[in-house]
Amino acid sequence: MSRKAAVKRQTSEVEVMIELNIDGKGIYEINTGIPFFDHMLEQLSKHGFFDLKITANGDTDIDFHHTVEDVGICLGEAFESALGDKKSINRYGYFSVPFDETLSSSTIDLSGRPFFIFNAEIGPGKVGEFDIELTKEFFQSFTNNIKANIHIENKYGSNNHHIIESIFKSVAKSLDIATQIDPRSDSIPSTKGNL
Repeated sequence: MSRKAAVKRQTSEVEVMIELNIDGKGIYEINTGIPFFDHMLEQLSKHGFFDLKITANGDTDIDFHHTVEDVGICLGEAFESALGDKKSINRYGYFSVPFDETLSSSTIDLSGRPFFIFNAEIGPGKVGEFDIELTKEFFQSFTNNIKANIHIENKYGSNNHHIIESIFKSVAKSLDIATQIDPRSDSIPSTKGNL
């Protein structure tokens, strides 16, 4: 079973192209024009073992919001498409990641019902040129389009780079667990019969 997807989105503000292989090896090729954001998406690929190719050309001369939001939309759509009917997946994933003084956790349910909780006190400010508040915007867009229930919590930390990176890594690991095939199952993991 091939769990791959390609998504393209073009608006008057941004053009995004994404290729995803859920059952990959963590190979990535990412260029959004936003170096810190690229670094975070690389963490998502590497630690989730998702092969990921992302290119985005946006109105970054204005700010990074449109690009970050549209990449979140497309990445969510790519996962939703690649997962298909979600037969035999674990469905749920949870992981905590430390990064020096920081500890962040994420919990994911690939339920088909978008709901997002972001319990992390970061910002305002920047990491490099990246606006810190765009972390939440990215995951909100991603959640809405993967159609999952995602709860993200930063338990503690003081360095914004560490906090954001630990969040991305925890989501990567949770998503890896949730998308894995359970060899014991040959059905969709819901008593309703669909997700």
